Amino acid sequence: MTHTATNIIHDRNARGRTRMGWLDSYHTFSFGSFYDPARMGFRALRVINDDRVVPGAGFPMHSHRDMEIFTYVLEGALEHQDSLGNGAIISPGEAQIMSAGTGITHSEFNPSTTEPVHFLQIWIIPDTQGVQPRYEQKAFPLEQRRGNLRLIAAKDGRNNAVTIHQDVDLYTSVLEKGDVLNYHLKPNRYAWLQVAQGIVSLNDQELRAGDGVQMYEGDLEISTDIGGEILLFDLA
Repeated sequence: MTHTATNIIHDRNARGRTRMGWLDSYHTFSFGSFYDPARMGFRALRVINDDRVVPGAGFPMHSHRDMEIFTYVLEGALEHQDSLGNGAIISPGEAQIMSAGTGITHSEFNPSTTEPVHFLQIWIIPDTQGVQPRYEQKAFPLEQRRGNLRLIAAKDGRNNAVTIHQDVDLYTSVLEKGDVLNYHLKPNRYAWLQVAQGIVSLNDQELRAGDGVQMYEGDLEISTDIGGEILLFDLA
């Protein structure tokens, strides 16, 4: 007998939004001036921001503590600099994790003079406070992500994923028309599906870019008739 996951959809149109001259940001969970007591996060997931930044602009140096900050670029490129001395360009298909720990300062800018950047910034509450701040970035070629759930972040860093200080497995996939993904959520585990781009169906429920779904146990079937890109979190 198939155990179907219990799903709660967080509609893209119910997200918060911050708009200023250089930034257009949608907030899945309460963030900044957007506050909704029903949207304070899910399990260890605390922030999913869907950000677009115009050419040549970005976030100046600012500080974080005791948070796992994960960045996933969808289009364009993002330039990172931090107080540990790291400087890098993050491109589509790369996973970047910054453990703020005891404290870190960083900036994020769009280095292009012509192209906007579109990225997801995700905050995950760590399972340990006061860790040594650190930075890690890895690339995952499209052939590893196309039509396949590719692990890109995990507590144990297995399969060349980046390491995260929390019991979470984060997968990504780029789906093309006709692709079907199946995932079994083990007992006492939770999942969050974030549709990053395109249109997909989860257990025959249509979802569009910006939609998020929380789930508990069961079997997931993810498919698409036109194409899409997703992030799937398997959470304690």
